[in-house]
Amino acid sequence: MKYEIILYWSEEDGAYIAEVPELAGCMADGPTAKEALHNVEQIAREWIETARELGRSVPEPKGRLRYA
Repeated sequence: MKYEIILYWSEEDGAYIAEVPELAGCMADGPTAKEALHNVEQIAREWIETARELGRSVPEPKGRLRYA
């Protein structure tokens, strides 16, 4: 997957959270960083597949995003 993934620990959830900012609402969690990354990659594939099935555009990966 070529989309940037943001991975962080959430004390509130007691889990690692992985987000794909370029795919709105695309995120997953897991008890380990490795599992959260695995889960979000699966969710991202499903996000893209669903968008295509619905005729929606799928953003091209931009690579490393820059934040202010």
